[in-house]
Amino acid sequence: MDRKKLVLLLGALIIAVGTAFAARSMFAEGSAPEAVAAPEPTGPKVLVANRALPAGTIVTAEALGYQQWPEELVQDAYFIDGESDVNQLLGTVVRFPVTAGEPVTQGSLVSPGDRGFLAAALGPGMRAVTVPVSARTGVGGFVFPGDRVDLVLTQAVDNAVAEGSLEGAETILQNLRVLATDQSTETGQDEEGKTVVRAFSTVTLEVTPKLAEQVAVAQTMGTLSLVLRSIADNQAELDRAIANGDINIPQDATPEEEERILRSALARPVDGKQTWQTALDVSKFRQQEELKARTAAAIARSNAGTGDGGGIVIHTGPTVRVTRGKTTTEVPVSSRSGAPLVR
Repeated sequence: MDRKKLVLLLGALIIAVGTAFAARSMFAEGSAPEAVAAPEPTGPKVLVANRALPAGTIVTAEALGYQQWPEELVQDAYFIDGESDVNQLLGTVVRFPVTAGEPVTQGSLVSPGDRGFLAAALGPGMRAVTVPVSARTGVGGFVFPGDRVDLVLTQAVDNAVAEGSLEGAETILQNLRVLATDQSTETGQDEEGKTVVRAFSTVTLEVTPKLAEQVAVAQTMGTLSLVLRSIADNQAELDRAIANGDINIPQDATPEEEERILRSALARPVDGKQTWQTALDVSKFRQQEELKARTAAAIARSNAGTGDGGGIVIHTGPTVRVTRGKTTTEVPVSSRSGAPLVR
């Protein structure tokens, strides 16, 4: 290889290396800069919602928590750590919806006894209805706001056979939430913080519009009594409803959506599953008297069909069959002589 070609080859190699270095520098300058972590907020800790809180939600300790917040974004309506007590907010009701992570303001919560508390405590589409009670029909005062009760109607209906009335009791509604007793929406406590049991004359319940109509009619029919439900009943009935397919939870539902569906199912009043008991179911004596009345009525109708006139004979003893021509009737037998009672 001659000297001229060697010089050209070396020159081309130098140019190629220079071009490579220049391209590498250009790509390095155009690459994205490294992410720099944002500085932590240096402001005070404010009270925020740990999860979404729809309107009507009763505040619990798990629903709220403190979070660092930028100083320049803090508002006077926020609850500041060290200046407010979360325990005093427990049992309040969310007036306006609060998203997860959003600061809770003083105007977004309403406390028991405040104006508008009852309306805020009602679930969407629900209504409040008040029924009169006494110590006997109100579980002796052992019912407090937040409890769940069943509603029993006691009434007397006309009994044409016995020429009197027949008493009966019927469970017309189940799983109703107690909103207030008398004009109080909170549980009474003494100076030591212990719950005080007291008598009350009215109870306000949470119902649907249809159930409110049923309660209004039931009050005109007889006496309404409260039956206190166990806390464990709701979970047992919820498990049964899920097993029966009465509650449909979508496969792609988020934990928040699933919790909302289950919470709504737990709070749902129940109608259409009435049970009832009458005086005949409770008292064997009443059953016997009812049987006597029916027997007497049947005999009276039979005697009237023979055309033999006379008054109605009330008799529940043994009978014999008497045939007159083509007509056969049962005639009561006297318990003393053993002879048929004829007129």
